[in-house]
Amino acid sequence: MSTMPASHGHSEACCNVPPVVSKGYNAKGSYEEIGGLKTYVTGPEDTTKGIVVIYDIFGYFEQTIQGADILATSDDHQKYKVFIPDWFKGEPCPIEWYPPNTEEKQKNLGAFFGRFPPPSVAKQVPDIVKALGEKYPSIKSWGILGFCWGGKVVSLVTSGDSNPFAIAAAAHPAMVEPKDASGIKVPFALLASSEEPVDKVLQFEEELKVPKHVEIFKDQIHGWMAARSDLSKDRVKEEYVRGYKTVLEFFGKNWS
Repeated sequence: MSTMPASHGHSEACCNVPPVVSKGYNAKGSYEEIGGLKTYVTGPEDTTKGIVVIYDIFGYFEQTIQGADILATSDDHQKYKVFIPDWFKGEPCPIEWYPPNTEEKQKNLGAFFGRFPPPSVAKQVPDIVKALGEKYPSIKSWGILGFCWGGKVVSLVTSGDSNPFAIAAAAHPAMVEPKDASGIKVPFALLASSEEPVDKVLQFEEELKVPKHVEIFKDQIHGWMAARSDLSKDRVKEEYVRGYKTVLEFFGKNWS
C-alpha cells in the first residue's frame, strides 16, 4: 500500500476526534430537504468546503451519522459542512439481509441493487451538489466520501465527465473495479477492509494516476466505518476512529 505525496494543503497532524459513542449517539446536525431529497446536514455555517457522504445500502445508521459529525469538526485546521442525501427515500436495505447467506437474502439484495444501481445514483450526484451549493452558497469546493455501495458511486462520479468534486475517498467499497480508477481525475483515498478482493484493491491502486492513499485495514469487516460497525468492540472503535482520521488527513493534505 502506498501514499502518493501531496503538493499542497496542510501537512500537520490534523485531528481531534471526540470520544466515540458506542450506542445511543445523539446527532449534532439536522435533516433538511435539499434537491428533493431528505438530507442530513452537519457542520459550521461559515466553512467554504463541503463533503457529500454517500451512505451504504442500510441508510441512516448512527455509526454513519456520527462519522459525518466527526468529519465536520475534527480537523483542527479546516471545518467542513457535511451532507448525507437519502437516495433511498426512506426505504433502505434492511440490515438483516446481510450477510447474504441464504437464497432469500441473496434474492432480496439482488432486487435492492436492481432498484438502486450505482450508475443511476452516480448520474444524480452532480445535480444534488448543484442544489446543495444553491442552498449553501458559501461552499466553494466539494469533496465526497462513500461507504460500500456508496464507494462504487464515488468511483463512478469522480471518473465521469460531470464530476463536481475536488477530492474523494471510498471506505470498504463494493464492486472494486480497477478500470474505474484509471479515469479518476482528483486525489483519491481507498480504505479497504479484509473482505474486499486484495488483487482488485492492488490493481485499483496501480491504476490511480492522482495523489492517493490506499490501505487495507486487515482485521476489519466490510462496513466497519458505517452501519455494520460494532463500536462496542474496542478494536473496531479504534480502527473506526483511525479510518476517519485517515480520510481527514488525506483531505487536509490534498484539498487546496
